[in-house]
Amino acid sequence: MQHITDIFFDLDHTLWDFEKNSGLTFKKILSDNNVDIEIERFLAVYVPVNLEYWRLFREEKISKKELRYQRLSKTFKALEYEASDDLIDLLSVQYIEFLSTFNHLFEYTETLLGNLKERYKLHIITNGFREVQRKKIKASGIFEYFEHIVDSESVDVKKPNPKIFEHALELANVAPENALMIGDSFEADILGALKVNMKVIHVDFDKKHKHLLCPIVHHLTEIEKFL
Repeated sequence: MQHITDIFFDLDHTLWDFEKNSGLTFKKILSDNNVDIEIERFLAVYVPVNLEYWRLFREEKISKKELRYQRLSKTFKALEYEASDDLIDLLSVQYIEFLSTFNHLFEYTETLLGNLKERYKLHIITNGFREVQRKKIKASGIFEYFEHIVDSESVDVKKPNPKIFEHALELANVAPENALMIGDSFEADILGALKVNMKVIHVDFDKKHKHLLCPIVHHLTEIEKFL
């Protein structure tokens, strides 16, 4: 890829190991609140439920409040565990509070960022909640690598809406043909960035995708060969 000056990363599931950190967070808060469900059993139900509700949130079909409540409510119902509204509200608050205290990055993240920082300006574009994402970035020790951190709440639209990419490009003062988006979500990151004519690299750790729209990598060590 030629003429790239700026690289925009997604955060969760791309650099920051969301599933691992989320699992550790639930393990803590379920234990702290004496919720008698094995963590593996809980996560087996919660993870796909959470992905579905994030899709609805991304499509503007539910609010942030509904997302936080409904993903837990539906999980407990599926597990046939009687959870009061008060417990669900408490867990919802504690989840956000403690999520950023677990900060496992995907292997090679810091090395990759260090190598790229020498040649490019680096930025973040994330659909995550404003109050959480910066905490994650700072606590995991990668804040210093990024020039700009753009979150969907600040722009009031979510990826793949072109407006969030256009805002990020304007903030970085870079033309789309000189910008590269790297992310895991085919819909939000890849299709969204392509709509505004950015170059893209698809991070697919689980090897679930096959397409010819852009390079696909299965490990962060593969990214630099395209630059």
